[in-house]
Amino acid sequence: MKRLTDPKPFKELIPKVLQMILNVGLTVLAFALCVMLIIEMVEFLKFIVGGEKREYKYFLAKILVFFLYFEFITMIVKYFKEDYHFPLRYFMYIGITAMLRLIIVEHDSAMDTLIFAAVILVLIIGYYIINITPRERPLRKS
Repeated sequence: MKRLTDPKPFKELIPKVLQMILNVGLTVLAFALCVMLIIEMVEFLKFIVGGEKREYKYFLAKILVFFLYFEFITMIVKYFKEDYHFPLRYFMYIGITAMLRLIIVEHDSAMDTLIFAAVILVLIIGYYIINITPRERPLRKS
């Protein structure tokens, strides 16, 4: 009877099960992103070799989409290497790349382009602040 009333096994089991589900999901996502990265690379090579005349914006957009896949895969790898933790700086890299892609592809409105540039500036300032703060936090006194 004592075993049913003791919540300690459940407190230890539930996070482990959820962590395992998260790890499996991220692994499946990483493989799917790898397949999509390979497909993007094949399309990119077809574009280069095919000799089709397209705008330079299409070429740059394809390169930036390729880097977005690459950055997401890198972020998942870092998640596993850094003991199940997503480094914030990788989200900032992805945000900057995504904003650059938007500026290149959708630059019809000057106000939108200015807002996208402001978002990039905010992300870069945030990245700078993250880099100047110490990585290790001081221990709290209880």
